[in-house]
Amino acid sequence: MLENLIKKRNAKVGIIGLGYVGLPLAIEIAERGFEVIGVDIHKERVSDINKGHSFINDVTSPVLKKFVKKKKIWATTDYDKLKACDVLLICVPTPINVNKEPDLTAVIESTSAIKKILRKGQLIILKSTTYPETTEKMVLPILSKSGLQVGKDFYLAFCPERIDPGNKTYGVANTPVVVGGITEKCTQLAELFYKQFVKRVYPVSSAKAAEMTKLLENTFRNVNIALVNEFAQLCERMGGIDIWEVIEAAKTKPFGFMPFYPGPGVGGHCIPIDPYYLSWKAREYDFHTVFIELSARINEEMPYFVVNKTIDALSNAGVCPNKANVLILGMAFKKDIADLRHSPAIKVYQIIAPRVGGVNYYDPHVPELDIDGKTIKSVPLTAQELKKYDVVLILTDHSAYDYDFIVKNALLIVDTRNAIKKKNPKVMKLGVQ
Repeated sequence: MLENLIKKRNAKVGIIGLGYVGLPLAIEIAERGFEVIGVDIHKERVSDINKGHSFINDVTSPVLKKFVKKKKIWATTDYDKLKACDVLLICVPTPINVNKEPDLTAVIESTSAIKKILRKGQLIILKSTTYPETTEKMVLPILSKSGLQVGKDFYLAFCPERIDPGNKTYGVANTPVVVGGITEKCTQLAELFYKQFVKRVYPVSSAKAAEMTKLLENTFRNVNIALVNEFAQLCERMGGIDIWEVIEAAKTKPFGFMPFYPGPGVGGHCIPIDPYYLSWKAREYDFHTVFIELSARINEEMPYFVVNKTIDALSNAGVCPNKANVLILGMAFKKDIADLRHSPAIKVYQIIAPRVGGVNYYDPHVPELDIDGKTIKSVPLTAQELKKYDVVLILTDHSAYDYDFIVKNALLIVDTRNAIKKKNPKVMKLGVQ
């Protein structure tokens, strides 16, 4: 029955969590003819979605409004509305707490809510990033309390999200997905479902293999970013070596090298989080991921390194740091988006603010944000404004910036992204003495 509903695209799909993962997924699924019911705990977000107002870069409001008008997508805060759904996707946040330990509260609460409306013939897919065995040892036991049997009455699988905010080349439809179920039938149904709207689906032997795949992907990036961040620090210490020149030279090798770039730290939901999920789980097996934890530590120390470099630049320019005015360019965690999740720019702001006279920021994608309970607003980027600051600190290299204009009007610049290509005596670069 479920198989036929999926093939004919008559299956109703429920998505729990309508954020950076859930909303783009809802659009792609609705595009293929399915009806999508979204559940989110944020009433304002639900209201905006039902009005066709999108809050993320990867989904435009006109596209969302089109599906809302067709009643192919609608949102609610009521889990009971998911009773009618044949496929349920869990796309809720999985942060870490202050002790760098996994916080799966949202996953547990969502699963518990599903248990209350679980019926025969439903497929449940966990997409939230987590540690191996979460699907099998945390989600399954909760759902099994319904009295229904997995693989027979209902089906359960894990499919890691692979959303890259702001990526214009790869989206939901053309990014391959990995699926792993609790049983073979669970995997088959999850694979069938994803094949309706994704070009390539790669099944693995189990849910925990799919969970580990996600952690490997992001830990790989975290480790390599840490490597170039450490190289950048070494190049500065040695002097006379430009890390950006070195990376460009290394890129000429057609095999055995993949370029990664230094910066003020790592951001987004996954890369700063995943190493801690993996190391936390590994300790259960008396295994210590020393190499992985070291890379996470290096990346977490980069905001401090950037602040110290900025303070040194001010001092070398004859400016007393504790009286200096600082302008930060870019608060989003990557270029050309508004996503602030775990942005290293926020950490830099928090570290440098008490050490200087004043800090403001400009980001064309982020008109305002809250830091430590205080709302701060983006200032205009004018020649007059630039001249007010003793140093301009480039943390996010948005394409909208006119770097020639910035160099012309700024007194001093610390560039952490190699955004300014031409050499200039008032531009200090990360990874260059």
